[in-house]
Amino acid sequence: MTASSEQVTLFSHVKEGETPWRSDGLRDFFLYRDLGVADATHGRVIAHLVKANKPPEQGTGWHRHVADFQIVLMTKGWAKFMYEDQVTLVEAGDCVHQRPGIRHYLFDYSPDMEYLEIVSPALFGTVDTDAPCAVPVPAAWPSEAIAAAAAPQASAS
Repeated sequence: MTASSEQVTLFSHVKEGETPWRSDGLRDFFLYRDLGVADATHGRVIAHLVKANKPPEQGTGWHRHVADFQIVLMTKGWAKFMYEDQVTLVEAGDCVHQRPGIRHYLFDYSPDMEYLEIVSPALFGTVDTDAPCAVPVPAAWPSEAIAAAAAPQASAS
């Protein structure tokens, strides 16, 4: 692609409430809020917020992403991931760079978990993988957290 045919990255400023929390993302137990970056970068990068919507019964399963770049910045709560054969607790304020192709499994998270995820390209693939090891059992959510998660929060469109 020549410099003259490249699409120019656009300015983007998405304010709180301008984009809805949606339940039709990669995982049905999470809600997703688009931050406008995929449109601004013409699909080169996606940035979205992800938050807990349902208790972690089975987690994400073992998988890897077909992506060039991925970071997770935990903004609220915590999540426990398996990265290959290592348990990794990611708490509010922590940033994780997931190298391309790393096998991982998000298996437990707090009811208030929320994180910023940035991935390139925006339309990245997800591939199920074999399990390199056993995964710990997630902690049960308190009943009030389950009730709060069951309350309507997202648009499915």
